[in-house]
Amino acid sequence: MIWLYYRTHLFLLPLLFLISAIVIAGQDNDLTQYVNAFIGTEKNSNSGNVFPGASIPFGMAKVGIDVDVFAPSGYIRNSNNNVTGMSLLHDSGTGAGGSYGTFASMPVYCKDGSITNCKPSKAQRKRPRKVTGSTPSDIARPGYFSSVLNDDTQLEATTTRRTALLRYTFNSTSKNPIISIDWTEDLSNSFRGTGHAQIIKDSNGKAQQILLNGTYGSSFAAAQFFNHQFACFDLNNGDEQIVDQSALWTVKNTGETTINTEKSQIDASEFDSDTSQHGVLVSWQKTNVVDGKAQLLLRVGVSFLSAEQACLNAKEEIPTIDFDMVANKSTAAWQEKLSRVQLDSTTDPTIQKLLYSSLYRGFLTPSNATHEAQGVFTGTTEPYFDSLYCTWDTFRTFFPLLSLTSAQDYADITRSYTDGWRKAGFIPECRANNLPGYTQGGSDGTNVMADFAVKYRNARMGVNFDDLYAALKHDATFDSKTFNNGGGRQIAVYEKYGYIPSDYNDTEVKGLQRFQSSRTAEYAYNDFGIRNVALLLGKMEDAARWTKRSLFYKNVFDKDSESYGFSNFMQKRLMNGNFDKESPIICSPADTNKSHNCFYDAQNTYGFYESSSWEYSFFVPHDFAGLISLIANNSISTFIKRIDTFFERNLFRSDDEPSFQTPVTYHYANSPSRSVARVRKLVLNEFNLTAGGIPGNDDGAAMATLLVMHLLGLYPVPSTREYLIVSPFVPSYTLYNTLLGNVTFKAQDFDPSFLQGQTPLQNSTKAYVKSVTINGKVQTSRCKISFDDIFPAAAAKTTDNTNPPPQNTEIIFEMGTQAEVTDCGPDPSDLPSSMSTGGFASF
Repeated sequence: MIWLYYRTHLFLLPLLFLISAIVIAGQDNDLTQYVNAFIGTEKNSNSGNVFPGASIPFGMAKVGIDVDVFAPSGYIRNSNNNVTGMSLLHDSGTGAGGSYGTFASMPVYCKDGSITNCKPSKAQRKRPRKVTGSTPSDIARPGYFSSVLNDDTQLEATTTRRTALLRYTFNSTSKNPIISIDWTEDLSNSFRGTGHAQIIKDSNGKAQQILLNGTYGSSFAAAQFFNHQFACFDLNNGDEQIVDQSALWTVKNTGETTINTEKSQIDASEFDSDTSQHGVLVSWQKTNVVDGKAQLLLRVGVSFLSAEQACLNAKEEIPTIDFDMVANKSTAAWQEKLSRVQLDSTTDPTIQKLLYSSLYRGFLTPSNATHEAQGVFTGTTEPYFDSLYCTWDTFRTFFPLLSLTSAQDYADITRSYTDGWRKAGFIPECRANNLPGYTQGGSDGTNVMADFAVKYRNARMGVNFDDLYAALKHDATFDSKTFNNGGGRQIAVYEKYGYIPSDYNDTEVKGLQRFQSSRTAEYAYNDFGIRNVALLLGKMEDAARWTKRSLFYKNVFDKDSESYGFSNFMQKRLMNGNFDKESPIICSPADTNKSHNCFYDAQNTYGFYESSSWEYSFFVPHDFAGLISLIANNSISTFIKRIDTFFERNLFRSDDEPSFQTPVTYHYANSPSRSVARVRKLVLNEFNLTAGGIPGNDDGAAMATLLVMHLLGLYPVPSTREYLIVSPFVPSYTLYNTLLGNVTFKAQDFDPSFLQGQTPLQNSTKAYVKSVTINGKVQTSRCKISFDDIFPAAAAKTTDNTNPPPQNTEIIFEMGTQAEVTDCGPDPSDLPSSMSTGGFASF
């Protein structure tokens, strides 16, 4: 029995050998010790909404405490918030109304120790956490979570993929432990009124298991969608703990509580109209005793299929109920993932902790719900991943980082995206809670699939490239009638006009017509990714069509739009070709009009999503040369001044994804040193090891992986094999790719003063990459590097797409001063690639 989910592939013997090597490489250094799981958990103006609880890599079960204030991940580090329970499912880094938070359990203390005198609801049972100094005494490390309440009751959790072990240690005065378990509650109060609760009893009438199921809504999807969730609580642990009593409880809207010890099951259809919360109470007559304190250990399986499946998951994944054993295995799984990036032993301790804490979050989501798919995915034989929340966030850095270390993980998730087209008709964009979430911009799953295809075109690892391309082509050809929440795009009008007109009332497509300018820019980038796969597969007629559409971004630039002395910004455009002008600073940090709604609301009529025209007018990752020609008349100095103004005028939003690439856009103006300065300022000023240590929502680890890329000195161009070379924050590191081999990057003459954030860079500081040597050969460009240069095995063609033998690579970044690094190299081709200058011409 394999406790952690891995599929068996006949061709994985080299992979298994390599994984062994990775574990050996990292076994002398416990990398989990460098993970601070509380980064991004502080409640502030830009809360990170990070989940710090127990999970394995890509685990479906994510167990942690929930607090009694708005917290989309359930958790806030602030000690002023009360604990309402420890629930089994969560998302990490997302906003909206909060995901999951179902089937929470919480110790309760009842008058006279009687189960019939309990106060079981969230509001009644909530309690403060124990505080040490000014922070709660919570402990979070990879695979384990603990919280101590102010009465010294300890709540602990560890997990496998679909199962949790919950350990409750009561204070010394508690002789009759009682647990309250929620049935109808979740973080966003989304229970939809159908479900069932059952207490399974033995022949003596003692509870053995609790089976729960319900239907719930999504935190970021249309109201008509709902999902099914199931849980199975095993109450006994051999002879160590024996149940005394059990009961069903109900709380009315008035607060009146009813506790029924006679009834053992109830269907939601039996609810009275004036009831609001429902659950189960259990007391124990015998428990394990540790240091004079009663201790309970509950095994809880979760499922999206049935309560019976949840019970099977629990038995299969944790056949022996041993908390420490499961916690150790979970930690070992994290160690293996973290060991895929090995840092030089002389790395600055703060940088080391920042990197591994961020890398940890980069393996926390999405959730591997394989064999748990529901709805149209029921019975699929493909991998199934939930919490793709949202691809608009993650395609930029999350997946390009995953491509560097985790080939099979990337392949499995790509298969899940492709299966979305097979089963639902379009590539999923923001699947969350097993439901189709809202589309924020383009259909960005196309860029994930294209990124995988162009990098792993030879190995493929179970990805069906015929289906992958069919999904991409369908996405680019047909209207999605519900593109708002069903994936896909608004294609017909986009192709007819060359942009999405802001005054076009599309009667064929349901949903709000918004974000027309930013969607046009993102659609063009989606088409670029699809075009690259068409080139890869020799679909030349298709490639020509997508190439043309890749340049549609130009059609929403208004040459008469002006701001801060510059002209030609993206604007809303009408069907007649005229522009509907708005100030380019709207929805930027410099916009002081608080009435402007820039998010996913009907009131956002400005043409852009979560950002300004200033910001989106730089979003052309595939054709910056064309952009410079368009908005700066090919004047490099004008373009640089425009970027400088963007930062100096407080237009840069460090907390949101459209700003991710902007600090490195100087590369395209042949000025990499300016990119280095901007990235350095961003990293040292906006990221730290505190609970508020990220500038905004982690967004499914988009923010975390952005930081990892910056610390490694690279920045990706999604849907291509190209990475920009910036400047590493570490003297050397090795990436262990589970398929292709390993690569060591060395920053020769690394200057530690680069990390001193309060000190401006001195002229003598060797902060810039002066030259790049790959396996002893100097390359001319110091601004870009190819995935195939990093992993030569990726380019190795094998018969019938079997795995190539792994290869090792050494890449040396010779560091120099600013005076020594004034450009990208001696030839125009040394600049990062752009379509307008012949870049990305073949794959």
